[in-house]
Amino acid sequence: MRIRPTSTVAAVAALALLTAACGSDDGESALEEATADNPIEITMYYPIAVGGPLQEVVDGLIDDFMAENPEIAVQAVYSGNYDETMVSVQTAVDGGDAPVTSVLLSTEMFQLIDDDMIVPFDDVVTNDDEREWLDSFYDAFMANSRDHEGRTWGIPFQRSTIVQYWNKDLFEEAGLDPDHAPQTWDELVEIAQQVQQETGARWGVQIPSSGFPYWLFQALTTQNDVEIVSADGTEVYFDQPAVVEALEFWLSLSADHGVHPSGIVDWGTTPEDFLQGQTAMIWTTTGNLTNVRDNATFDFGVDMLPEGVRRGSPTGGGNFFLFADASEAEQVAAMRLIRYLTQPEQAAEWGIATGYVAPLPEAWETAAMEEYVSGFPEAAVARDQLDYAVRELSTYARGQIYEILNDALQGAIVGDMTPEEAMRHAQEQADNVLGVYQN
Repeated sequence: MRIRPTSTVAAVAALALLTAACGSDDGESALEEATADNPIEITMYYPIAVGGPLQEVVDGLIDDFMAENPEIAVQAVYSGNYDETMVSVQTAVDGGDAPVTSVLLSTEMFQLIDDDMIVPFDDVVTNDDEREWLDSFYDAFMANSRDHEGRTWGIPFQRSTIVQYWNKDLFEEAGLDPDHAPQTWDELVEIAQQVQQETGARWGVQIPSSGFPYWLFQALTTQNDVEIVSADGTEVYFDQPAVVEALEFWLSLSADHGVHPSGIVDWGTTPEDFLQGQTAMIWTTTGNLTNVRDNATFDFGVDMLPEGVRRGSPTGGGNFFLFADASEAEQVAAMRLIRYLTQPEQAAEWGIATGYVAPLPEAWETAAMEEYVSGFPEAAVARDQLDYAVRELSTYARGQIYEILNDALQGAIVGDMTPEEAMRHAQEQADNVLGVYQN
C-alpha cells in the first residue's frame, strides 16, 4: 500500500498541470501527422453488466468513429463484467501493456489515482471547447467523476440509478391500481403483501443482495437520509443509527412481513425472476430496462424508488478513464474517441440500446431520444431520479471496503449478526483500512 503525504500529492498535481498543456499540444501534433495508413492505435477495454447483444452496439459505434477519424485505429476489447474488466486492466498494466482507455466502475476512481494508473482529463484538454465538454454532464454523475479538488478523472458513459420495476398485470389481478407504484416504504410493504396474497407471485418484492449488495443498501440508507461516505473517499459512516435502521427495514421485508425471499437474493437472476412472474416488484439498475422491455410478456412499469424519510438512489455504472502509461498522442486520440461516444447523438443511441442514462442533458434533446421517450416514458425515470441521487460509495482501498460492507450485510441477512453488530463490525474494519488515508 502506497501512502503519500498530502503535500506530495499537491506537488505532483501542480507539476502535472504545468506540463499538461505542452504534452497535450505534442499529442495533438502527433495526431495531426497520423494517417489512415499510419494511424494512432489505441486499445479500449469495456464491460457489459446488463442483458442484451451490446457488443454489436459497441462495435457499430467504434466503426462509425473510425470512419470519421481514419487516423485513429481503435481496438475495442469486451472484457466481461466490471470486476473482470478491472482484473484485465490490472493484469495489462502489470505486464506493461496497459490499455489507453477503459470503462470501469466510476467508484474505482480513488484507487486508480492512488495506484498512479490514470491521469485527469484536465491535463489532456487543449482548448475551451474541450473544457466545456468536461462540464456538460449531469452533476450527479460528476460526483463520482471528480475529486474533491475539482479535477476530472472520469467521463460518465454507462451510468445508472436504481429504479423499481413492477408487474402491472399482477397488480391488476390483485385489485391494485396497475399504474401506481409504491411511493413510500409503508406502501411498498402494503402493496407487496396484497399482490402476494391475491396472485400466483411467489414474492411481493426482491432487492438483490449479491453482486452489488452495498449499492442496493445505499439506496435504503439514502432514503433514510444518511450519507455513508465522505466526499474525499477517506471515511465511511456505517455504524450511524440511521444506517442500522435502513438495514433493519431491509431485513423486515422477509422476517416480519414475509414479502421478500429470505437469505441471499441473487443479482443476476432477479430480472429473470421478474420476467418469469416469480416476483411482482424488483429493485435493479436502469441498465436492465432494455432487457426487461424486450423480454417481458406482461405490461410493466418503472418508477423512482419509494421514499423513507426522503426519496433517493445512489448513482452507479461506469466511467471512461485515461491511463498514465499511454503516450500523449494516444491519450489525445482516446479523448477524441470518448468525446465522440459521449456526444448527444451517440449518448442517446447507447442509452436507447441499453437502458443506461444518457449522461448529459443535451442527449435527451435529440430527436431520437425525444421520440423514444415519447413512446416509452419509462426511459426517463432514472434521469429524473438524478434530482434525488447521491454519489455511489467510493473510497480508497475500494475493494477492501466493499468486501467489508458486503460481508457485513450478508452476515446480517443470513442471521449470523444483528444489524447493529454487522454495521459496528464493518465500521471498525473500515476504519482500520482507511485510517492511513486520513490527514
